Amino acid sequence: MKVDLSILMTEQTNKRSNNIDQLTTLEIIELMNDEDQTVATSVKNALPQISAAIEMIYSSLKNGGRLFYIGAGTSGRIGILDASECPPTFCTPPELIQGIIAGGNNAVFKAVEGAEDSRDSGGHDLQEKKLLVNDVVVGIAASGRTPYVIGALEYANHVGANTIALSCNENSEISHVAKIGIEVIVGPEILTGSTRLKSATAQKMVLNMLTTATMIKLGKVYGNLMVDLNPSNEKLIERARNIVKKITGISYAEAAEVLHQTNQKVKPAIVMILAGTTLEEANDLLDRTQGFVHQAIEKAKGGKLVCEK
Repeated sequence: MKVDLSILMTEQTNKRSNNIDQLTTLEIIELMNDEDQTVATSVKNALPQISAAIEMIYSSLKNGGRLFYIGAGTSGRIGILDASECPPTFCTPPELIQGIIAGGNNAVFKAVEGAEDSRDSGGHDLQEKKLLVNDVVVGIAASGRTPYVIGALEYANHVGANTIALSCNENSEISHVAKIGIEVIVGPEILTGSTRLKSATAQKMVLNMLTTATMIKLGKVYGNLMVDLNPSNEKLIERARNIVKKITGISYAEAAEVLHQTNQKVKPAIVMILAGTTLEEANDLLDRTQGFVHQAIEKAKGGKLVCEK
């Protein structure tokens, strides 16, 4: 069946760029920059739906579920990018947040034409991940009508998993399939139909919000510092030391020594110093407070344990 793409906002012509091929280099990028500045406002308009999606993801992950991003082309790559950055940033296991792209991992580096047209493949790829009812699937498609993503969301609904759709067109098809639809209407691209531009920027901004806010709610942050990072290289080890130093006020050398005792884990190091506990006691307090450093310290000092919302 022929699909009429001309009705989609992401396929409309941007009148501001009608003569872009005649502009100077500076004029081209000034136009791009002007258009990009509208993206944040478009994302802001979708904040209520983004907030609802975060609550859904938080609930799923808190109850043992996993988060899957699934998309084709640029949308799939952006999902993989966000998922791959969570383990070093938040010390999450790689299987907790996963990105799936139409055409398989090779499609990350080289376009696999036609992969997005298979509705069945979306469900099959999730089936291979052994999708469960506690999991949540975010289907990403700028057009909002990619068959691969629709199939994935339909399969997830069949399993009973939670579903979220992220698109850049109003009243999109994937919004109707998912339990929550996030539609970030960025308007026509400066290159007609090239959704790797504003649409992709909007998608990355939304995914940043989904994972970052969820991890904050899961106790991965103390103040605005990443206290659950995975110090897997010299840069991150250095960051861990500086975080402990900044929060506790001890010297750099002392922070390095305490982190050596905790096997470079920042959370128990902070609790040990600020609450005056042993490593074993710090880990126990963190277990009892679901990993929230503020609460662990408060409990160590005899305060009342307050459950996070």
